[in-house]
Amino acid sequence: MKKYAKDYTLNELLVVTTAKVIHDYETLIAGVGIPTLAASLAGITHAQNIVVTTEWGTVNPNPRRLMFSVTDTTVNERAVALPGSQVIMNDMQNGRLDLGVIGGAQVDRYGNVNSTMILDRETGGLKTMLPGSGGANDIATSAKRTIIIMRSTRRCFVEKVDYITSPGYLDGPGCREKYGMPGGGPEIVISAEGTFRFDPEAKEMYLATYHPGVSVEEIREMVPWDLKVSPDVRETEPPTEEEIEILRLLDPSGMYVGSGKKILKEGEQGNFGVFLQNMLDSFEPMGRFVKRYD
Repeated sequence: MKKYAKDYTLNELLVVTTAKVIHDYETLIAGVGIPTLAASLAGITHAQNIVVTTEWGTVNPNPRRLMFSVTDTTVNERAVALPGSQVIMNDMQNGRLDLGVIGGAQVDRYGNVNSTMILDRETGGLKTMLPGSGGANDIATSAKRTIIIMRSTRRCFVEKVDYITSPGYLDGPGCREKYGMPGGGPEIVISAEGTFRFDPEAKEMYLATYHPGVSVEEIREMVPWDLKVSPDVRETEPPTEEEIEILRLLDPSGMYVGSGKKILKEGEQGNFGVFLQNMLDSFEPMGRFVKRYD
């Protein structure tokens, strides 16, 4: 019988929920942060035969501390192969990658994602520039299926994205085929309030599960269109005690699943020394973790 955790953060719930969507024997591409943590958790628990690739061009890295970015040296540590980003992207465009995990600032009912710019609602002019696509457009276009992670339903779900950085189903049925996109499109959106899947015919998002402490009515009020609800809608399964234990060994300073990022914002320059010490202190628990699960 599963023992569910009573004390967990929202980000830990996002990681665990994402991990459960990953299937054994899949090849996936995951960005640093929640996606790589989810892939690691899946690989340790129920999907021990997955192959994880990164945009930097590594295959199955197995670092002994948390990754900072896709260019961090840990992305290469104990990797099975280092073919390079061009090879990974070529493989994805040729249909060899089963799953991609992306995020952004906005998502609409058809799963189109914007991570490029936010427009002013009154003037229509540019309000905020965002980091851009990175590899997300390639992933959304070519991966066989895509997981989209959004931190907030209220802020991130919009009637129409200001810019399509990463295509979902565009304007609905048949659009991906019309433009020759080889990938299958988004399968699920995981937000801070629930999970959303797509109708196989209409290609429109519907509510599949609601997270503990959130109601269906609250989620529908956050979404600016008439959100459909699955007849089998249920509460999202919470993390187990083992899953939380694993995550806190993988991310001991809470960089991605806790409040670790706040350390970088303390003071005028940020307290990077404290943050770096937290990372150095993670080697010992990660060493124990590797011995336990390798």
